[in-house]
Amino acid sequence: MRAICLYLHIHQPVRYREYSFFDIGVDSNYFNDDFNGRQSNERIFKKVAEKSYHPMLDLLEKNLEKYPDFKVSFSITGTWLEQAEKWDPELIKQLRRLAKSGKAEIVGETYYHSLAFFENLEEFDAQVEKHAEKIEELFGSRPKVFRNTELAYNDKLAKWAEEHDYKGILAEGWDKILGWRSPNYVYRPAGCENLKLLTKNYRLSDDIAFRFSNRGWQEWPLTVPKYQKWVNDDCLRGPLINLFMDFETFGEHQWKDTGIFDFMDNFISSWLSEYENKFVTVSEACDLMEPKDEISMPETVTWADTERDLSAWLSNNMQISAMKEIYSLRNEILKTKDEKLISDWRLMTTSDHPYSMCTKYWNDGDVHAYFSAYASPYESFMYYMNVLRDIEFRLSLQKD
Repeated sequence: MRAICLYLHIHQPVRYREYSFFDIGVDSNYFNDDFNGRQSNERIFKKVAEKSYHPMLDLLEKNLEKYPDFKVSFSITGTWLEQAEKWDPELIKQLRRLAKSGKAEIVGETYYHSLAFFENLEEFDAQVEKHAEKIEELFGSRPKVFRNTELAYNDKLAKWAEEHDYKGILAEGWDKILGWRSPNYVYRPAGCENLKLLTKNYRLSDDIAFRFSNRGWQEWPLTVPKYQKWVNDDCLRGPLINLFMDFETFGEHQWKDTGIFDFMDNFISSWLSEYENKFVTVSEACDLMEPKDEISMPETVTWADTERDLSAWLSNNMQISAMKEIYSLRNEILKTKDEKLISDWRLMTTSDHPYSMCTKYWNDGDVHAYFSAYASPYESFMYYMNVLRDIEFRLSLQKD
């Protein structure tokens, strides 16, 4: 038996607008106006829904209905769910149908797509619980497998996940950690007894997620027969192929006219045409086999950039200062019991915000520029800190 574990991450941040110093104490509407004079969060969400969410969910639903052995797993942030509920509730209905089929699994994570685990463990716990409650409310069950924001993982996180009764956790299958070992097995995290570790096969995943439309890539164009041969060859290193990628790979990062939807549709049918092949959910992958070995990641590993560390979010003084400031407000913010203030504060913990302040401009610079809504990292930082000043102003009013 050979299995593919297809896991897709669904997320849209709630972006703060170009919030001026002169707005502080006057206008606390950080998110809902046009944030750069051209686009709003609503416009962006609806654009991506049209290009990616709807066509890809349609493709997945069609294949789930057609093939008994096709299965898929999602992680869906609370910020995405809230936007979908407001601006495109049909997406929620469709995801419910997929979950109800029993062949689509929802993975646990932080509600706000934050890096709270590395800043404030109590806030991390609160965001994970809020997310689990939202998933149970919408889809009928709490997550059994966990993924941290940006697959940011280390041994301490694995220990936390085991203590909170998760059966599995996801991580990047980075060569520097795996060494001679293959990502195509289930592993046991160091210091854990029952938790299973699934590691991303980043080469095969990134062939689709990043290289598919790159005409400068020596393997372009990527065809289904070529890719299936690569997957078959990689199965010699282990029977479980973990394809982990952003949902927006399909239609947004790789546009429809690249052929990405036809490629995925045809690959699913081609893979399942061989009797020994199947797809599994993340929970099924955890149950598929006993751990091959123990894996230790004392230092944090992520799925971002060439370094696979936290430097995309927490390396320069702007990012460090912004994150120190936002989390320093937590206790006083929660004491107010002001739901709007707490929600605004938590929306500012989303990891996309420090990502837009990144000043790395070598191999990964173009990626950071593509995903940023702001003219420069410095403007992003300025608007962010202006928002925090207004949050502090609102907090001071609560104390009076």
